[in-house]
Amino acid sequence: MKKNITTPESVTEHGMLAFADCISLKNIIISESVIKILGRAFEERTRLERIIIPEGVTEIGEKTFSGCTSLTNITIPEGVTYIGKYAFAECKSLTNIIIPESVTEIGKCAFIFCTSLTNITIPESVIEIGESAFAFCKSLKKISLPKKVGLGYSVFFRCHPDLKIEYRD
Repeated sequence: MKKNITTPESVTEHGMLAFADCISLKNIIISESVIKILGRAFEERTRLERIIIPEGVTEIGEKTFSGCTSLTNITIPEGVTYIGKYAFAECKSLTNIIIPESVTEIGKCAFIFCTSLTNITIPESVIEIGESAFAFCKSLKKISLPKKVGLGYSVFFRCHPDLKIEYRD
């Protein structure tokens, strides 16, 4: 079984459950031609440790990386405007995530149960953070938010008891 994949330049989107049977997948490089990663494309790929998302991607769909328990770091490229519902849910090894200025919305439960995530900065461009987006992120100790951001119900429910929420001007 393949552990490393580089998608060909002829691919423009990864559809639902695109990598469903790739249980040994550890590393993937998505080609520059891809603009959409649809829901559940990498869901439950528990051995996935590293993924490189190209600059042309505009949307990370619902449950795209949900349950990728070995994924430790991810950089969302400039150009992504929406992080879907449950997109990174239960990525229990995820310690660091960089959200670019192009993101305007973080969906419901997008990072729920990311128990190793320690701090995060939400860019000024984000106008809405969905319900329970960071709930149960037990290691989350610091989050920096723009002053004008809509927060859904229980966004930080059951995070670290000493969570510091900073609102920027």
